[in-house]
Amino acid sequence: MPATPRAAVSRKAPSRAAAPPVAEPQEPAARVLRRFRSVFNAVKTHFQQVQRSAGIGGAQLWALSVIDAQPNIGVGGLALAMDIHQSTASNLLKALLKAQMVSTHRDGADRRAVRLRITPAGTRVLRKAPGPFAGVLPGALAQLDPEVLARLDQDLGQLLEKLQADERAAGIPLAQL
Repeated sequence: MPATPRAAVSRKAPSRAAAPPVAEPQEPAARVLRRFRSVFNAVKTHFQQVQRSAGIGGAQLWALSVIDAQPNIGVGGLALAMDIHQSTASNLLKALLKAQMVSTHRDGADRRAVRLRITPAGTRVLRKAPGPFAGVLPGALAQLDPEVLARLDQDLGQLLEKLQADERAAGIPLAQL
């Protein structure tokens, strides 16, 4: 019996295939859990793209974009713009200052007040980074109707009560989790 020719074997690297589809769960808790997984995976994927493209973390990129948009902003203003604690903003700035993407200036009557400015190195990083700089979740939330946001806020509040979540964690950017 003659040998049958073998099909050519591909030498390409295996592609990352998505997980095989799983039947949609019928339990409401399982369906909601899947939605949370999808949200977290979308956020994680965006921050990984930021890291690959820009070479800095998502929270640092967001801080850099705020400083670019608001030259001479102070640390307190940066914390307010990012809705994070001032000490968290200071920690983000340390890395940006060390990488020379941001510079500090003291001016005006109160010489203690530090003003922040983006440097040319910081501008180059912003140019090559994918947006949105604040992350995909804040952007998506901003596009929701006010009624939907209010309902989501109330419902997540109930979930947080059940979790007995530490409210201080709300001031930590998702990119740092």
